[in-house]
Amino acid sequence: MADLADLTLVEAAEAVRRGETTSMELLDALWTNLQAANPKINAVIWLDREGAEQAARLADKAVRDKAVLGPLHGVPLAHKDMYYQAGKLSTCGSALRKDFRPSLTATVIERLSAAGAYTFGGLNMAEFAQNPTGHNRTFGDCHNPWNLPYITGGSSSGSGAAVAARCTYAALGSDTGGSIRLPAAACGVTGIKPTQTRVSRAGVMPLSFSADNVGPLARTARDCARIMSLIAGQDPKDPTSSHLPVPDYEAALDGDLRGIRIGVPKNYF
Repeated sequence: MADLADLTLVEAAEAVRRGETTSMELLDALWTNLQAANPKINAVIWLDREGAEQAARLADKAVRDKAVLGPLHGVPLAHKDMYYQAGKLSTCGSALRKDFRPSLTATVIERLSAAGAYTFGGLNMAEFAQNPTGHNRTFGDCHNPWNLPYITGGSSSGSGAAVAARCTYAALGSDTGGSIRLPAAACGVTGIKPTQTRVSRAGVMPLSFSADNVGPLARTARDCARIMSLIAGQDPKDPTSSHLPVPDYEAALDGDLRGIRIGVPKNYF
């Protein structure tokens, strides 16, 4: 098998499911990359190795016990540090929240956890998600893994950099005016800004209630499709979330693209 850190999200989940590797081995592979890359790219604000190891052990026990496994069982993930997780840091990239630990967990984090994934860290971001470059005065600027003097794009800077540097299999970002799309483009990964209200924003630090969107950054379109299938859908905690049924995003990847039309705004910035 290829280097475990080089697997896509879907490949990593399937490898754990088939018993070809373990969740702990996936975590160790990412950790090795983090130790080498993060001093250069500064993609991470905080890490929870102890909690991640505990989650990995439980995931591996479930495989041995032949339990029912979710579609992301045993996959370690890190996310933009604005997703609330009860008792864990959620700095929102700001000195004002450097010690903030919420009492609730974001709906999208709960849905990923229900699918078998677990969180091992919070990723760097522009302060309060208000910068398109990835610069941060409190936690330091995030650097592009492909060319360190270059920007990552923002505000989901750490999400783009960490995915590109093989330090996480995927990451949640947020997009109000390009904050998923810019890092995805600058760091050479796949990012999706979903349709407004498609994904719950409950438990996510708001920048603009009328324009915020929650979405994934990952290595492939299939990885993003799998995450979208898990996090999309109506949420009673977010009254703006859409009641429309969630499509099968992965199945749509195999559709015929002939005749598709792509709109490009000429005056976006």
